[in-house]
Amino acid sequence: MNIAKTYNPKEAEDKWYAYWLEKGFFHSTPDDREPYTIVMPPPNVTGVLHMGHMLNNTIQDVLIRRARMQGKNACWVPGTDHASIATEAKVVAMLKEQGIDKKSLTREDFLKHAWEWKEKYGGIILKQLEKLGASCDWQRTKFTMDADLSEAVIDTFIKFYREGYIYRGVRMVNWDPQGKTALSDEEVIRKEVNQKLYYIRYTIKDSNDYIIIATTRPETIMADTAICINPQDERYQHLKGKTVLVPLINREIPIIQDEYVEMEFGTGCLKVTPAHDLNDYELGQKHNLPVIDILNDDGTLNEKAEILIGEDRFIARKKVAKLLEEVGQIEKIEDYKSQVGFSERTDAAIEPKLSMQWFCKMDELAKPALEYVENGSIKLIPDKFFASYKHWMENVKDWCISRQLWWGQRIPAWYNEKNEWVVAKTEEEAIQAFEDDGKTASGIRQEDDVLDTWFSSALWPMSVFDGVRHPDNADFKYYYPTSDLVTAPEILFFWVARMIIMGHDYTQKPPFKNVYLTGIVRDKLGRKMSKSLGNSPDPIELMEQYGTDGVRVGMLLSSPAGNDLMFDVSYCEQGRNFANKIWNAFRLVKGWETVDKPATEAQKNTASWFENRFNQAVAEIDEHFAHYRLSDALMTTYKLIWDDFCAWYLELVKPAYQTPIESETLETVKGFFQKVLKLAHPFMPFLTEELWHDAMFGSREAEDCIIVARYPEKSAFDEDVIKEFEIVQQIISEVRNVRNVKGISPKVALPLAINTIDIDLSKYQDSIVKLGNISEFSFVQEKVTGALSFLAGKSECYVKLEAENIDVEAERERISKEIAYLKGFLVSVEKKLSNERFVQNAKPEIVQNEQNKKADAEAKIQILEESLAGLG
Repeated sequence: MNIAKTYNPKEAEDKWYAYWLEKGFFHSTPDDREPYTIVMPPPNVTGVLHMGHMLNNTIQDVLIRRARMQGKNACWVPGTDHASIATEAKVVAMLKEQGIDKKSLTREDFLKHAWEWKEKYGGIILKQLEKLGASCDWQRTKFTMDADLSEAVIDTFIKFYREGYIYRGVRMVNWDPQGKTALSDEEVIRKEVNQKLYYIRYTIKDSNDYIIIATTRPETIMADTAICINPQDERYQHLKGKTVLVPLINREIPIIQDEYVEMEFGTGCLKVTPAHDLNDYELGQKHNLPVIDILNDDGTLNEKAEILIGEDRFIARKKVAKLLEEVGQIEKIEDYKSQVGFSERTDAAIEPKLSMQWFCKMDELAKPALEYVENGSIKLIPDKFFASYKHWMENVKDWCISRQLWWGQRIPAWYNEKNEWVVAKTEEEAIQAFEDDGKTASGIRQEDDVLDTWFSSALWPMSVFDGVRHPDNADFKYYYPTSDLVTAPEILFFWVARMIIMGHDYTQKPPFKNVYLTGIVRDKLGRKMSKSLGNSPDPIELMEQYGTDGVRVGMLLSSPAGNDLMFDVSYCEQGRNFANKIWNAFRLVKGWETVDKPATEAQKNTASWFENRFNQAVAEIDEHFAHYRLSDALMTTYKLIWDDFCAWYLELVKPAYQTPIESETLETVKGFFQKVLKLAHPFMPFLTEELWHDAMFGSREAEDCIIVARYPEKSAFDEDVIKEFEIVQQIISEVRNVRNVKGISPKVALPLAINTIDIDLSKYQDSIVKLGNISEFSFVQEKVTGALSFLAGKSECYVKLEAENIDVEAERERISKEIAYLKGFLVSVEKKLSNERFVQNAKPEIVQNEQNKKADAEAKIQILEESLAGLG
């Protein structure tokens, strides 16, 4: 191809993604290779791509592309989650816009609308992931309400019920008045809220006396069934055995005693409202108190409240407070901060509510899931999350798995006309079960509730391979357990722990080996990116502006596992600049004419250095990937290409203007270019594929596309060669610095003399002359007077300038500062070496390293002091 002057990301992205799909590079089937499997955390079917998705899926794509290039059978399974609460809310809102009330529809009619909505909008996010370059096996795309996945969910419910893990009962649950459904504890987000603390007077019956109760929820006083005091509280001994009247409605309730009441909190008296507080409920059970539920499912007051019937709870709060003030039963009102639970899905304030629900016992199920992480069978990366995981698993509560919704897997329980119930997969099996129990199946109807969405997604690593229904199928046996899971820490318990629980229960194996926990994407002020704050850029717009490769690099440049990413658009600009750097380097090489000659010795020496440096970088990158330090792996790749390959290697072998390059050297350059493109491909798939197909690289047979080219393998490298060249780089950089400091044009050649001590730099003489623009080059044994000097390693280098270009005083000051710094450094090293505890307890190589530092500093100080003396 003819390479354009500038890189056009859009053209390359559309072309190569379509080509990869056409060639089936993303598709995987079982064979004799090592499998590498990732299941995508299924985004909500309601979702559109946001920055968190960008980060999460870029990481997954980097891992899967690298594994594919390593010759593994890479399988990345995509899909979406049906998201019961969020999707039902979307559909209800859509119907409302059309003038349709959900209550007016049958379940079947509502579900028809829901499926139509899903088909229209549910695939948006997956299409957006294609734009990101996600190399998923799209032929395996799954949806948590696909028929086969839903059947697996129903089978699991029945299995767990028969094993005694699932039960039905009235319990205090978290109630979402907006979603009108129960939630599990993990779906409740605690937030600190500014509230009012109302001090209310409760009149003691047959008396003019009163006691004062402090509450943030005056709207619930109509549900009070007792007042509780601590039996040790001397202030209230006279109240034992008495009753009080509930304000506004004058219902008589007893004063009870329990040590649960904290004497120091508030007034030391507690209103007990069993229907609307978990702790009050348990206190009520202990003292046999009645339960009065004054709230409807939507958070409005019902008839049991006796007043303000039909009012919303928050409006009722203000009205009750006003009514209490009017009758003189408000003592005072204070500002107060407290933690309030909110629904993760609807952001509505949660109401504790007594409700008949289905639950899953978690104690026994959680134990193996904790053991897998404790014994290292599953690694959490980073491991700082282990403590919270362990705490949660050791203190796990029973899981409320029923939801009062229509969208989702309907619970396979059946009721007869007497409200007796059985669990069965079909109505026919339910009828048989009733008959087997000697009960009537007359009036049979199925449970209205659906299962918590997390119950279905907990099966995801198994159900996507049909491993629940058919555990002996070829796909499941080959791909399971999966390899890596990439997800967010906030769903470590929602999802990750539950997948481990389900996986162990079915297979006695963990569902994955490693869990890479990403950080939160924040803006540069540290705020979490969100639509509500308006601080989250549109990922699609970013990719349009900076190119997909640029955005991928920008996301990963500063995203260490588990640590939050402080995102700034400048990172994407840096990513785009990196893509342009590679593009321009390619244009440079492609433009070289050749002459049929062998490489020069200088070119061979330079190639030897770069090959060793490349192999060293590959080893570093492999180490980073082994510890899931993807940001570090990218940075090593970035520096190798930008600095070592472009700034040094290409500049050293580049022919003079309008001069051809030796054919042997050009072939070496091409070989290195191919290698660095392979390293970059997982991070920058489109640019690397575009360049890979240029005719400059010729035929590659099996490696026709870089996506399936062989990833560079770790090879031996000579550290001495690398260290030698670091001295060369230092010399060239210092000569350039002399020009910069003295205001000398880069075009002015300068003389250079080197007094080498520890290494032979003669083989790099041509390289130093070329990049340093040296007029005269010599190796000397003695000091050179009247010249600027600097150290490169242990070698002293001298640049002889014209007299007018040397500021003797400034040079004396510079050397004096460097000597002072080195002497300070030497003191710190000597202090460490004089510490007997350090010398005796540190590893021998660490002590030797400190001794080497001391000797090196002493040698440099000596050289600099001699140079200072030479200035007169």
